[in-house]
Amino acid sequence: MREVKAIIQPFMLERVLRALSAVEGLPGLTVSNVLGWGQSRAADAQDRVTHAGHAFANKTKLELVVPDDMAPRVIEVIAQAAHTGRPGDGKIFEYEVRRVVRVRTGKDGDERLEP
Repeated sequence: MREVKAIIQPFMLERVLRALSAVEGLPGLTVSNVLGWGQSRAADAQDRVTHAGHAFANKTKLELVVPDDMAPRVIEVIAQAAHTGRPGDGKIFEYEVRRVVRVRTGKDGDERLEP
């Protein structure tokens, strides 16, 4: 299994979600509103937030855990849907997931991503 984590522009969320909804078999995703800065330290962020003397840009974080063979497609879909060509478009990270346990059932193993 792979975790795909993407930091994107908040105004691109709807477009990314529409694109991901077309990926057959996608187990699910989590969306969070986050603050962050990149190379520019949020200097050119339109909706800059200052906290403790530091400037941050509002961002949206998507987190998905998918089967290994689905990760490349998910990354491609997010990258295409989130692209504006301007600084701050975001980043996508891919990680290996060693274990998942469903809290409700205690299932641990191959069926962990199934409903």
